[in-house]
Amino acid sequence: MKDSEFEYIRTLVYDHSRIQLGPDKRELVTARLGKRLRATELSTIAEYCQLLKGPAREDELSHLIDAISTNHTFFFRESPHFDYLRSHVLPEMLQRNRLERWSRLYAWSAASSSGEEPYSLAITLADALHGTGWNWHIEGTDISHRILAKASAAIYRNEVVAKLPPASIKAHFQRGIGPQAGSYRVKPALRQHIDFHQLNLLEGEPPFRDPFHFIFCRNVMIYFDRATQEELVNKLARRLIPGGYLFVGHSESLSGIKHPLQSVQPAIYRRPPTS
Repeated sequence: MKDSEFEYIRTLVYDHSRIQLGPDKRELVTARLGKRLRATELSTIAEYCQLLKGPAREDELSHLIDAISTNHTFFFRESPHFDYLRSHVLPEMLQRNRLERWSRLYAWSAASSSGEEPYSLAITLADALHGTGWNWHIEGTDISHRILAKASAAIYRNEVVAKLPPASIKAHFQRGIGPQAGSYRVKPALRQHIDFHQLNLLEGEPPFRDPFHFIFCRNVMIYFDRATQEELVNKLARRLIPGGYLFVGHSESLSGIKHPLQSVQPAIYRRPPTS
């Protein structure tokens, strides 16, 4: 790939997703573009760049962002977040609910990828809130249409699900049979609590009416420059209830950017209760 071609792709991806592709990502971009060349039956990256400048630009740009986006995830990734949610956040919210009488607990998995994170949240909420009578709902969003289709299907290979506790598998998954042998699907009772939407986090305000009790937006900001990180964190903070929590990736930090949140633990922040 020529320098000019990499610069064109890098700028295009940044302008439409804010994903920052430094020189160290050149090999990754080349590999991901190979898939798009095969899909579009083109021979060179130069031809692909011309495609992105033509009438098919918008459709192919969506495929390009899908290809570039990294979607590495697994159930209960960075498990201390789920431990803290279970031991601190949910008991606190239940206590507040006795006074404030919310209609439901409302959560957002802002980079839901192929669904393992929102379903991990759903398992946590279903187990912790069982018998309380409190309704709950999760919004799952991602920039990639392709990966959201996997999340909505809620089908995972046996070896992926097998890492979960047997009791959790029995309670929340159905074993595939026939054409689906060798896989599990999340049970409808859990899936009904989650809606998935395609969303670019940096384009306008999120289209949700109600504020969230907590938001998971993990391992997203590592792809953004500092100005974009600040923009995103402040946007997320506005979507939290007073006293609501933001969880970011353990490799991420809000140090050095302006935001209204209080640090609670590494990678866990809280909107001040009186804000």
